[in-house]
Amino acid sequence: MEKIKMTVPIVEMDGDEMTRVMWKMIKDKLILPFVDLKTEYYDLGLLSRNDTDDQITIDAANAALKYGVAVKCATITPNRQRMEEYPQLKKMWRSPNGTIRSIMGGTVFREPILAPFLQPAVRKWTKPITIARHAYGDIYSAVDLATEEAAECRLVLASDRGTEREYLVKKTDGPSVFLAQHNTRSSIENFAKACFMYAWDTKQSLKFAAKDTIIKEYDGMFVDVFEKEYEKNWKARFEREGIKYGYTLIDSAAAALMTSDGGYVLALKNYDGDVLSDLVSAAFGSIAMMTSVLVNPEGKYEFEAAHGTVTDHYYRYQKGEKPATNPTATIFAWTGALRKRGEMDVNHELMAFADRLERATLDVLSEGYVSEDLVPALVPGFEFRVTSVEDIIDKIAGKL
Repeated sequence: MEKIKMTVPIVEMDGDEMTRVMWKMIKDKLILPFVDLKTEYYDLGLLSRNDTDDQITIDAANAALKYGVAVKCATITPNRQRMEEYPQLKKMWRSPNGTIRSIMGGTVFREPILAPFLQPAVRKWTKPITIARHAYGDIYSAVDLATEEAAECRLVLASDRGTEREYLVKKTDGPSVFLAQHNTRSSIENFAKACFMYAWDTKQSLKFAAKDTIIKEYDGMFVDVFEKEYEKNWKARFEREGIKYGYTLIDSAAAALMTSDGGYVLALKNYDGDVLSDLVSAAFGSIAMMTSVLVNPEGKYEFEAAHGTVTDHYYRYQKGEKPATNPTATIFAWTGALRKRGEMDVNHELMAFADRLERATLDVLSEGYVSEDLVPALVPGFEFRVTSVEDIIDKIAGKL
């Protein structure tokens, strides 16, 4: 069979642990036999980032801006436990996702992959809930400090005009921790524009949620920017199509998730979106059934699975086991990137291949060959067999 041709490469960002193992399986068995794949490869595995002082993450993000489409494997963000596990680490490197999002900007849209053999944990959910996560700033590019003695923390704001303001954060009498985070109006404006555009394109209502009653200046800017963007550019169009926009407090938005039937976009700040997108994905069946797409204001895209590196399965894999890991979201990251590359290059064969690979994946699962994470969410009476990730991928290859 003649392979499908590509002219412009996709930026490929490899990762860690079990997802790295699946990444190679997916490429070798589901893509390379059918596509003359062109990628610009970056190894974002933890040790590679350590060896390059994290420069490789910066290079990968800039490459994504250059070529317009990237696909990323899940990666480790080291904590204290990981520092013990990897003693060769020079420091606790920042989240590579946070670095990439800071460079690319834009908004992360996370939407569950629905299938008829899965029933949501929330009985009323009949339509997908899309979480729009602001992809810049907040705690992902924050400065955090710890002290073992009594201390006084001050925040100093020095403007370009030469003025300076100083605020007392807190005077403590013993061991303490401090956190300073930021955001920019331009980043928030891009976030708002992307959310309204996505809601308009998908004809779904949009909610934005924050906590301006407590964080009056910080969250207040988000609320004001969204309201101005809506009034100026979207209100008339939304009302004409029956699409709604509204602001609500984050705790009210979280509670409303439980009583909604779905079918709307919930726009959230960076950390809120990180947490609630995982909650929504798990309640729809599994976090391994959720896509994650970073879209920047210039129309550059980065596709990845919403889940992490599946560490416990990796430890079992190292012992010679064949864990029943779910490859669906990682496959859909590849198909999303291939489809977008096809759209940009007017490559209809590549777009059609992405569609076929997604259908083959869901067909295999619907025939009862499932990973262990899906078992609690299966429809009662559905006949299934828990199958290793390698066997699932082999069956998908057979479908193709």
